Amino acid sequence: MRKVAVVVQDGVEPFGLGSMCEVWAEPYHPEDGNPVFDFVIATPRPGRVRGPSGFDLYVENALEVALEADLVCVAPKRDFTEPSPEVSELLREVDRRGTRIFAHCSGAFQVGEAGLLDGRRCTTHWRFIDRLGECFPEAKVEGDVLYVQDGNLTTGAGSSAGLDASLHIMREEFGAAVAAATARRMVVPPHRDGGQAQFIARAVPDCQADTLGPLLIWITENLPEDHSVEALARRAHMSPRTFARRFRDETGSTPHSWVTRQRVAAAEELLERSDASVDRIAAEVGFGNAATLRHHFTRVRGIGPQAYRRQFAC
Repeated sequence: MRKVAVVVQDGVEPFGLGSMCEVWAEPYHPEDGNPVFDFVIATPRPGRVRGPSGFDLYVENALEVALEADLVCVAPKRDFTEPSPEVSELLREVDRRGTRIFAHCSGAFQVGEAGLLDGRRCTTHWRFIDRLGECFPEAKVEGDVLYVQDGNLTTGAGSSAGLDASLHIMREEFGAAVAAATARRMVVPPHRDGGQAQFIARAVPDCQADTLGPLLIWITENLPEDHSVEALARRAHMSPRTFARRFRDETGSTPHSWVTRQRVAAAEELLERSDASVDRIAAEVGFGNAATLRHHFTRVRGIGPQAYRRQFAC
């Protein structure tokens, strides 16, 4: 991936656009060794692009500059009920070429107007989930996720989930270490578990226990330990049922799923940075044996540990 193009239209949401710039438009940082991209912003009619927040943009590039991009991003806009036919045509063309497409938040509606959501898994901001399904009944809309990838198409939920989706793409293209360095620069976690449900207003759970933050840190520092619900509940001084409920309330995930993802993330780092055998890495991160590591790693990452190492080893 060398060239990234972001498509903007009148009403472009500044945070959505800003999140894309923050990941893909950065100059080289020697301390991180980050990749640098040929980053361009394009619009159907070059010139003034009106914003919804008291300031406008001036964009010189027409949509044609996005045709040769390796990643085409669709920035969200306030009034997504008026899609651009020119942008739809661009998206159909780059999709035919197999180009990666990333639509953030309400940008998913523009992808739908281009006819690219039919039969594909996708998401958008939780406020618009039902509407997305109504507008594009052939789409496989998923409401409780931060982002979804289906082939060359990635769609992200609202606001800060744009960072999650971009970091996912960065991780797929350049590996966990590069994505982690990018996240560290932005002062955000490299991966968030859970889905949009944890950000939707709801009743505060009735639980007297202290925050699980210290326990989560202890887990990441002691991955080979027994992290069953029963063992973690004892450490947290709760019953297993109360602990499991509190864990989901605070993380949006089950203990097993959360611990598995931390172990996979640790395995990614070791596969990239060391020559240790898969058996040894499995023991170090708490999977116990290579077969268990291969099972969980392949389920989470989509490729096996050895294939991942060949692709991303430093």
